[in-house]
Order: sequence, then structure tokens, then C-alpha cells
Amino acid sequence: ARRRILVPGQVEDDLSVLYGGGETRTNLDLLRGVRVAHPDAFILYKPHPDVTAGHRKGAVPELLARRFADIIVNDVSIARILAGIHEVHTITSLAGFEALLRGRQVTVYGRPFYAGWGLTTDVMAINRGRRLSIEELVAVALILYPRYLDPVTRLPCGPEVIIERLDQPEAWRPGLLVTARRLQGRLARRWSERRASSAVADSTCELPPQEISGPA
Repeated sequence: ARRRILVPGQVEDDLSVLYGGGETRTNLDLLRGVRVAHPDAFILYKPHPDVTAGHRKGAVPELLARRFADIIVNDVSIARILAGIHEVHTITSLAGFEALLRGRQVTVYGRPFYAGWGLTTDVMAINRGRRLSIEELVAVALILYPRYLDPVTRLPCGPEVIIERLDQPEAWRPGLLVTARRLQGRLARRWSERRASSAVADSTCELPPQEISGPA
């Protein structure tokens, strides 16, 4: 069976990419690099939701993305995708951290907080000076370091309260502002797709001679 690799897209002007990225800093470069390194793998590309909504930088025209990815997934949760893949290749995405929590192999092309501890395959040299177990990394990243805000009381709280709130869907319902932002994103995405289509038509970048097709 072909090895299944998830490539999660990122916001290309996000600070984690700008300051934590290596030589690979764009979604297209990442996709291309993974395909070159793993020509026989089944590659799933999941664009970042904010990019898909048209709010942020990092869109890869679909026809161009399909040169390197076997399938593009949008309306599927990252948890569901991680359950069906073998490994994740990313620049600095949190999807890599989530993959580690699920026992998946992770290759990073930048310097995310979860790299360099002996848990990931690091394309860049990252010298942390020590190794961590996944349990130690989770304790630091999710319990000791962060400060949480209770979405109901709007007061600081511990991680235990946040876990309780996750079982209360009414506390997470999107408001009018979120709904309006989604509508704005749809309009922006349509405009961006038209510009991207024109750019692809005029592009002179080197591409593989034929598209890579997925399984029947």
C-alpha cells in the first residue's frame, strides 16, 4: 500500500512561518518538496481554513496543487485525517504537534516548538540541548506554559476548566461577527481564485510533465 502523507497548508505571512521557517516558506514549495522526496506516496493536501476563506496569504491554485497532491481536502477535520495517514510533513503547523499526540511520524521543515526534542524528523538542524518524551512536551506545551481564558466568564482559568467547556457546545456558538467574516471570506476567495487562474495561465514555472492522479 502507498504511504499516506498529509501536507497541511499554512498562512504564509504568519509569524511562525516568517520567523520559524527554513528554506521552505511557501505551501507550493512544501508540496513540491514532499512529492520530490516521496514520489510514490499518496499525498493529501489540506489548505489552511483562513487561506481557503480568502482572509490570508498562501493560496495554491487547485490545478497547480494537483500537480503534486493526490487529493485536496477541505471540509474534513484534521483529527479525522490524522486517523488515516502515516505521517505529516509541515513547516511549523500545529497539525504536526497533533500528529505526534496520535503517534504519527512528523517531518518538519522549520523550527516549531515541538521540533528538535527527538520526536520529529527535522530537515533543519535544531539544537535544543536535550530530548523530551511526548508526555513531557505535552505537559510543558498544554499545562505549564499557557494561560487560558474561560470563554464563559472571560476570566483566567486552568486547562481543566477549558476541558469542561469543550463539553458545552453553547459556549462556542459563532456570533454575528464570525458569520459576517465567513461571508466576507467567500467573496474574497472568489476574487482571489479569478486572479490565481489568470496567474496560472501566464505562469512559466517548471512543473512535472503530467499530473499525478489518485487511486480509482
